[in-house]
Amino acid sequence: MQDFLFPSQSHSFPLFPPTVSQLKECLKMEQKYETRRVVALMNGCEGDPKLPIGSIETRTLTAVPSPSKAMETLDVAIRELKCNPPPLPSGILRLQVPIEEQIEAIEWLHAQHDNLPRCFFSGRRSRANGNGSNLLMDIGNGNSDTSFTHNLVGAAGVGSAVFFQQLHPFSYHDWRSIKRFLSAKCPLIRAYGAIRFDATANISPEWKAFGSFYFMVPQVEFDELEGSSMLAITIAWDNALSWTWDEAIHSLETTMQQIASVVVKLKKEASGEPILSKTHVPNKTHWDLAVKKALQEINTSSSQLIKVVLARSSRILTATNIDPIAWLACLQVEGEDAYQFCLQPPNGPAFVGNTPERLFHRKWLSISSEALAATRARGESSDLDLQIEHDLLSSPKDHLEFTVSVCDRVVVEPKKTVRKLRRIQHLYAQLSGNLRREDDEFEILSSLHPTPAVCGLPREAARLFISETEMFDRGMYAGPVGWFGGGESEFAVGIRSALVEKDSGALAYAGTGIVEGSNPSSEWDELELKTSQCTKLLQLEVPKQSKVENLEIIY
Repeated sequence: MQDFLFPSQSHSFPLFPPTVSQLKECLKMEQKYETRRVVALMNGCEGDPKLPIGSIETRTLTAVPSPSKAMETLDVAIRELKCNPPPLPSGILRLQVPIEEQIEAIEWLHAQHDNLPRCFFSGRRSRANGNGSNLLMDIGNGNSDTSFTHNLVGAAGVGSAVFFQQLHPFSYHDWRSIKRFLSAKCPLIRAYGAIRFDATANISPEWKAFGSFYFMVPQVEFDELEGSSMLAITIAWDNALSWTWDEAIHSLETTMQQIASVVVKLKKEASGEPILSKTHVPNKTHWDLAVKKALQEINTSSSQLIKVVLARSSRILTATNIDPIAWLACLQVEGEDAYQFCLQPPNGPAFVGNTPERLFHRKWLSISSEALAATRARGESSDLDLQIEHDLLSSPKDHLEFTVSVCDRVVVEPKKTVRKLRRIQHLYAQLSGNLRREDDEFEILSSLHPTPAVCGLPREAARLFISETEMFDRGMYAGPVGWFGGGESEFAVGIRSALVEKDSGALAYAGTGIVEGSNPSSEWDELELKTSQCTKLLQLEVPKQSKVENLEIIY
């Protein structure tokens, strides 16, 4: 008989197999919940972050050949857990099933219903210089000495075991509330989410579902690994938050009933269907006025402003609803050297993006960051591309934008290089250091965001200029997007992004840095270049699962 051991407690409870009396008790419990509908979920921000969770546990079950077999294994495990509830008032438990085949997490997510909260995050795994996300993890049977090391490529999740959201700015209390549910011993229990660019600004209707920040630990998660995959479920409960084990397990069952195990190979290409309309806020006339206003402020001797990043929101309407997951799958092809992400709260729009810019990556006490600034198109030939690179490196205006984007206090100027993406190239620099203690992570996040690359310099003067000048709510655009883990966390900057709404098309966002020497028309052209990777991929030709024809079925 296997025991379910909680490392922070001295007791255990049996997991396999249940007795006849326990099975009868399970049937009574199922009948009790048969007509009950769970309408509440657990907001971890409402708990006491100083009070530790009773247990944080991950268990790995036997590997299987396909997602459908993994579903069967997890369904059995859930029934057994119902018969043996943990004797603790709070906890978080992850059960994971390795799959002996590498399946793309984005394709698994596309197969799922869109009426559940969902998330997706993939790191930059194709970096020639080896700086992409590289989370190593041990996967093995808890009763075996054998373990295997895999690299995590991407993760997709639906449903929330616990979420974290407030209307006030993200605080140390909120960070501690998230970390309360995480442990370095369980590296794949992670909270995915995003934070607003400016938490002091009013939240517009399209961003209301996100609050000032939104994070979720998925109930059902699909992890794409190098050479294999993994399907996992997570149950979180806390009696102090009026979310009991019984409620948590029933909520998970409800979510599992909606999970599809058939995964369809996506066609990652645009259909060429025309965009019906595209409306910019601001339009070209108001953009020119805003840039001239910024330049006037920058060139005023009494002004502190050195750089300000102005942005544009573009409403894109197509003949049919935009599928955010299929769109994101195509962005993966566009941005192999970038982060891809999706975050969709309950009953809210989907925030998706393909960003090349890392905010920070922390593993234990080691931390790294980087800066991107200035933008040029890629050349049509290798000679022209090299000439554009030379112009980028030698431009005084772009060098000024780059130096103020690296740090507001540059002690040693980092080496400036060029980062080449599929359509565009940027000036680029890497930064790294060590934290004194883990709690410094919150201070790093607070000090790095918003970066000079998406806000300006000095930061507060630039933020005020943006709030007084821009005519739309940036929401999570240009804010931190990523995940917190126990011993590791990673955040990108939410640029090259869009907000996809049902029946309302998409809002695509782009920004450009205004410094001395900037030209309004040139900066507008840069906005068009940055937005092009989104607009050129609409609309996607991906049939609904009920109408699948001539598509490759993975499982």
